[in-house]
Amino acid sequence: MSLVARITSLAQRDALSVTGIALSAAWLFLVALFWLMSPGGEGSQGGIARLVTIMGAILPLVLIWLAVGMARALAVLRAEADDLRNRLAQLRDAAATRGAPLQRPAAEGAVAEDADSLPRTPAPMPAPAPSRPAPRPAEQRALPPRAEPAPAAPVDPDTLIRALNFPDGADDAPAIAALRTALQDPDHARVLRAAQDVVTLLAGQDLYMDDLLPDPAPLPAWRRYAQGERGSAVAPLGGIQDPVALDIAAGLLQRDEIFRDTAHHFLRHFDGMLARQLPQMDDAQIAVLAETRSARAFMLLGRLSGNFG
Repeated sequence: MSLVARITSLAQRDALSVTGIALSAAWLFLVALFWLMSPGGEGSQGGIARLVTIMGAILPLVLIWLAVGMARALAVLRAEADDLRNRLAQLRDAAATRGAPLQRPAAEGAVAEDADSLPRTPAPMPAPAPSRPAPRPAEQRALPPRAEPAPAAPVDPDTLIRALNFPDGADDAPAIAALRTALQDPDHARVLRAAQDVVTLLAGQDLYMDDLLPDPAPLPAWRRYAQGERGSAVAPLGGIQDPVALDIAAGLLQRDEIFRDTAHHFLRHFDGMLARQLPQMDDAQIAVLAETRSARAFMLLGRLSGNFG
């Protein structure tokens, strides 16, 4: 599944949560309206009647949120199924490309056909002549040099920063365009896919980067880190203080080997991106970069992995 499709599935899950909240609010409003308008007086209801009334108010809420949870789980399963189908299609296309039969060069074929059409008559024995290198065929001399693929156009820092924040949904056209542009660069593509995997796995534990509010780190700390400095000078980069987020991410790093490998892969590529790109960025661009979803994941996992200590 593409990055845009995964983010769209997360947006659908958020939309389901909003729907659940709206239905719950509507039900509570109806319950309150019924309670206020129903006749009653002191001693009009016994203990059992009150219990039945309370259960009648609570059970629909439980059913609403059970339905929301099942719908969100179904959205995740659909996204994973789409991802699997796309990966299988890519594997089939790659296998078909590798398995295509080699074609005979056009010049070589023309020379062979001309040789076959000549009459088969015996030729007189030529007089011995000094050996000399055979001349190159005209067809071989006429072949143009092999064209090398054109290198990808460089990606400007603003486009890369927008791509690292990922689109907010299927309607976020500027972010989607920036993401497509950045993915054409192999180095940027590795960073973005690694960040995508980490952000998606954390979102599967209901840990969203938008909910994290890191303490702003001084801009010189980012530059020192990009230059390879470690220790107290770069410690402010671990500015995620949310105990719930730290507990969830630490638990995943300890017990989930796949997540641990994915996180270390992401940290390694993000380190390389900072070393390459920060010298080209001004202070304002670094400040915006620090607020992206990818940078927040880097600050969270880097703190837990001891990268800033």
